[in-house]
Amino acid sequence: MLGVLLAGAVAYLQLPVSALPQVDYPTIQVLTFYPGASPDVMASSVTTPLERQFGEVPGLAQMTSTSSFGASLITLQFDLKEDIDVAEQEVQASINAATTYLPKDLPNPPTYSKVNPADTPILTLALTSQTLPLQKVEDYADTNLAQKISQLSGVGLVTISGGQKPAVRVLANPLELASYGMSLEDLRVALGNANVDQAKGNLQGPRQSYTIEDNDQLLASANYLPIVVAYRNGNPVRLSDVAEVVDGAENTTQAAWMNTEPAVILNIQRQPGTNIIGVADRVKALLPQLQASLPSSVRVTTLTDRTTTIRASVKDVQFELMLTIALVVMVMFLFLRSASATIIPSVAVPLSIVGTFGVMYLAGFSLDNLSLMALTISTGFVVDDAIVMIENIARFIEGGDSPLQAALKGSEQIGFTIVSLTVSLIAVLIPLLFMGDIIGRLFREFAITLGVTILVSAFVSLTLTPMMCSKLLKHEESWQQSRFSQASERFVNRMNQFYDKTLRVVLRHQTATLLVTVGTLVATILLYYYVPKGFFPVQDTGVILGISDAAQDVSFDAMARRQQALAAVILKDPDVVSLSSFIGVDGTNMTPNSGRIQINLKPRDQRNDTASDVIRRLEPQLAKVQGATLYMQPVQDLSIEDRVSRTQYQYSIEDADATELSQWAPRLAAKLAALPQLRDVATDQLDDGRAEVLTIDRDTAARLGVLPATIDSILYDAFGQRQVSTIFTQLNQYHVVLEVDPRFQQNPDALKDIYVPSSAGTEVPLSTFAHFEQQTESLAVNHQGQFPVVTLSFNLAPNASLGQAVTAINTAARAIHLPESIHPGFQGMAQAFQSSLANEPLLVLAAVITVYIVLGVLYESYIHPLTILSTLPSAGAGAILALWVCGEDFSVIALIGIILLIGIVQKNAIMMIDFALEAERKEGKKPFDAIYQACLLRFRPIMMTTMAAMLGGVPLAFGTGTGSELRRPLGISIVGGLLVSQVLTLYTTPVVYLWFDRLARRFSHAGVAAATEPAVDPID
Repeated sequence: MLGVLLAGAVAYLQLPVSALPQVDYPTIQVLTFYPGASPDVMASSVTTPLERQFGEVPGLAQMTSTSSFGASLITLQFDLKEDIDVAEQEVQASINAATTYLPKDLPNPPTYSKVNPADTPILTLALTSQTLPLQKVEDYADTNLAQKISQLSGVGLVTISGGQKPAVRVLANPLELASYGMSLEDLRVALGNANVDQAKGNLQGPRQSYTIEDNDQLLASANYLPIVVAYRNGNPVRLSDVAEVVDGAENTTQAAWMNTEPAVILNIQRQPGTNIIGVADRVKALLPQLQASLPSSVRVTTLTDRTTTIRASVKDVQFELMLTIALVVMVMFLFLRSASATIIPSVAVPLSIVGTFGVMYLAGFSLDNLSLMALTISTGFVVDDAIVMIENIARFIEGGDSPLQAALKGSEQIGFTIVSLTVSLIAVLIPLLFMGDIIGRLFREFAITLGVTILVSAFVSLTLTPMMCSKLLKHEESWQQSRFSQASERFVNRMNQFYDKTLRVVLRHQTATLLVTVGTLVATILLYYYVPKGFFPVQDTGVILGISDAAQDVSFDAMARRQQALAAVILKDPDVVSLSSFIGVDGTNMTPNSGRIQINLKPRDQRNDTASDVIRRLEPQLAKVQGATLYMQPVQDLSIEDRVSRTQYQYSIEDADATELSQWAPRLAAKLAALPQLRDVATDQLDDGRAEVLTIDRDTAARLGVLPATIDSILYDAFGQRQVSTIFTQLNQYHVVLEVDPRFQQNPDALKDIYVPSSAGTEVPLSTFAHFEQQTESLAVNHQGQFPVVTLSFNLAPNASLGQAVTAINTAARAIHLPESIHPGFQGMAQAFQSSLANEPLLVLAAVITVYIVLGVLYESYIHPLTILSTLPSAGAGAILALWVCGEDFSVIALIGIILLIGIVQKNAIMMIDFALEAERKEGKKPFDAIYQACLLRFRPIMMTTMAAMLGGVPLAFGTGTGSELRRPLGISIVGGLLVSQVLTLYTTPVVYLWFDRLARRFSHAGVAAATEPAVDPID
């Protein structure tokens, strides 16, 4: 046993810490930038060719994509059984195969990352400086920090928000160019030829060699001004004559802030399946070294650290575990009335738990909310075996046997009961191992941890506990007992006497008791039907994700003002510590009219309100900000989504016909917005953006010798922030960006100032062969499985459950009669909820059937397992009723609690029936006398085990620390179920036992005499 203790203690120190078991879907995102391309161009020329190749990748479960202005984001989610490294190779091969179909002027090939875009960053860093420009700060962030952090094990992606990467910007004057008979294309070619970095060879002499170098690269904006771009009338036309050249940012339509201060934001995301705390610790260990390489004027601030709340949550559940052990030991002392007797279970409980750590380490588990929750609950389980053993041995000692004889007799008599208890508990956990999808993977660690603890407990109770009893227990006369011991004994005796009296009454009214048993079954079914159902409790991780939304035609400057106005309101809240904020299309944020705000709250013990309360408090204040809406949701440790939505739950409609989809999506969104169960209904259908359409008169253009390809190229040069050349350095690469001067980009009339070269060698205004008109255009094109899709997202209204919302949405979708070509369906968390809701009754049924089979094998009977299982409805009714009274949804966590109740409650019946059967077989007693004696003899251990199990759930049920939201439904269901079942099953079990006994005798071949036995057994 000492070896088990040492091995477990060493394993505990090696176990990693995390919020939940690492069971993420293998997910890869593919990101492609094509500056200046409209969403339609991105969808048709970039996204679609890639999607066609990715669709052939084996093991791909779902593919979604968003094509927006200048960016394409494709998310590939694979089956859980797929290895993400193998999937990565397939993705790379598909990108290579699609290369020939992608635009030839694509600045950079598609890049992929092993990361889920819907995952919240584990760390968010902000870089600011009071003296250096943001372009220089961004350069340091990209060169010194991002590259090094990306190389760390477990880091999936490091994104830099703020878009301040240094670049040389050439701001052309189209009118000046036209006056020299030049076009923007001439300027683009000249810039590309003026700045190169190519191989030049070397010289080999008879004795020495020389490397050939030249000044072919231009590294600063001032070096570009003297470039000769053409000759007119024998005179050079320099770049300074037709354009302004400045050192600026590569993309001027991106910005980021730390609180209200302009900043460069680094978001660090982990690879799916890696340990959050392990990855974050590696990053934080590297940060001091990286920060030392930065100028002293650059300040690095950690805004969001997800590990802070994870560590606090694990620490809190560790405290609850210790508190549970203390409560259980207190109960043991109350009933056993002896310090020496109390020491025995006090050793058995921690030894069983510590012994489990070794198996957890070998299995690759972690110390997380679920595994520690299993250990906390197991405290009430593992002490049961020791209680039953100690109480039985103590009974023999009080009968006059020596401690050694009592230990031998008691362990022999109770050994089969402990084996039955252990096997039946393990049987309850078996269905959890076969739960499907990500929920099954999530609770597999919970079930195995709990099962191992129960097995270790049985081993300890059958070996160490009898040995300690033989050494520590002794018979004490009443005059030798302490006052507390005597008072405790009197209290327990009174309870026993009260139970005896009431049991006699119940046995005189067996028919009524049977009706109560049936009534509890009906009540359980009705309560399950009507109780509000949810999926996972909403956690308070101390971080809120906000997605801002403005008018679809908003300009970048106007969006920046609105974003800052939202941030100013948020920072006034007393529970808000800081925030990071950014706007612009950068792969994380996909549309120009939206932005991200990540709100960091004070630690949970420093505020009274939860994250959901803070959201509700902020909403009316944020509604006063004109021109912008902020959708908020608490960040969760469990993320099943593969796409980012404005609110928490998602419902999508898919259709091969994009026109039909665009007509029906607004109708469905309006219908959902009117549902009282929902709030903050939002849609990703953004088809009201403004577009200036050029209609080319192709006959006139052909007569002038102007090709559509030339027109597109000129427009791209003018308005697309086109990257026309690259500056190479040893640490990074920078671009030369060409566009017209900003004063020629203010409104659609600027198109009249654009000239195109004709075949006659003259510059022709666009208005000569094209007319302009405004129309609406989509800001984003969304696909799911290569077909157009619209995703509607929503939050739950106060006091509404996810189950009610799902039912209301399905009813609303049927009410508007969606065409059969449209395929609706929930996504992410809501989809997983639907799947779990369908499987819940099957899971409980599987647990019951498994227990019945195991008990049938143990008892070699078809009847007695039914007697044991008759205790379950009362536990189920009590658990669901307690959840309802406490305002908790019936979630997956609560379901696990009910499954555990099956194991806890059946132990009471097992202890009664074991003794009753033994009395019948060995002492020849009648069934009535046997079960009556068993009830009285086993009353004390039943009360002890029930109290221990109940106190194991009390800290979970009433805990208020970090992460308590996840644990509370489990504690409430166990405490509520035990309270009700303890009261009922002490009376219903003997009655059911007698009823089944009569039934068995009546249908047995030798039961003629038994058939005449009276329906109500006499009580002497």
